[in-house]
Amino acid sequence: MEFSAKQISALLGGTIEGDGERKVWNVSGIESAKEGDLCFLGDAKYVHYLEETKASVVLLSRGIDFAGQSNATIIRVDNARGAMAMLLGEVAKVLNPAKKGVEKGAFVSDGVDVPEDAYIGSGAYIGKGVRLGAGVQIYPQTYIGDGVAIGDGSVLYAGVKVYYGCRIGKGCILHSGVVIGADGFGFEPDEQGVYHKVPQIGTVVIEDDVEIGANTTVDRAMMGETRIGRNTKIDNLCQIAHNVQIGESTVLCAQVGIAGSTKVGSHCTLTGQVGVAGHIEIADGCMFGAKSGVAGTIRKAGQYMGMPAIEANRWRRAQAVYRRLPDIYRKLL
Repeated sequence: MEFSAKQISALLGGTIEGDGERKVWNVSGIESAKEGDLCFLGDAKYVHYLEETKASVVLLSRGIDFAGQSNATIIRVDNARGAMAMLLGEVAKVLNPAKKGVEKGAFVSDGVDVPEDAYIGSGAYIGKGVRLGAGVQIYPQTYIGDGVAIGDGSVLYAGVKVYYGCRIGKGCILHSGVVIGADGFGFEPDEQGVYHKVPQIGTVVIEDDVEIGANTTVDRAMMGETRIGRNTKIDNLCQIAHNVQIGESTVLCAQVGIAGSTKVGSHCTLTGQVGVAGHIEIADGCMFGAKSGVAGTIRKAGQYMGMPAIEANRWRRAQAVYRRLPDIYRKLL
């Protein structure tokens, strides 16, 4: 596919600086771009690349000042990263178009209505009483248990497993290896210390526009529901335990683990390997640095780091002292 800077600018509502007839047929990072590449620049600290890049066209956020010379045609947009994301979305539709129909080798239980524009891949299993929305895409080797509901336009990639009775909203994306509704980790010891399983008879509710990365697990509730709020984005290899409640538009990066019955607010960010204890609450608008350990309830929005997690500024001051401990120790001897 080949597009001119003029065509891209018209699609994005941008302003062209340079030759509007410049053509692009590939996308790239600005530091390694070559002729024919389209790039974006959304952070002022990288603006020096504009003078060096060999890219043909660069999307540049309007808020970034640039008074130098560039060989690239520049398209000014409100948000360069967001504009690039929109363009990549259109390209993705061409490279991986929606499929239709039920492939040979798929099993669909009697009485399940498969919409005309839905897709069920070979080797997929669709249980009794499953409800499928319009345009649902279920890739090969996916298991959908009895009584599951999947909303319009949701995509379940190869190897996803959704246990009985779980609900997935509209416009969700579940990547390969995701498991929704496996039993929560519930065991009770008797007088002799022998552990006995506590039945997990609740469910999982995934609200609209949620994306869940590869090999992430969301456990079913012991009673009631485990719930993932609308527009929340979960990375690969995360563990969401039974009865956890996550608010809207929250981001969980890779290897986050949240223990049972914890409530995480809306618009929170948990970066890589954050661990969260069970039966606590996290307020809306909290951000936790990598490897933080959240041991207790957090009642105020803000940035937190460390183990146990404390206010980020306080943690940085503590680390500055920690680095000086050997010198302080020698002085005290």
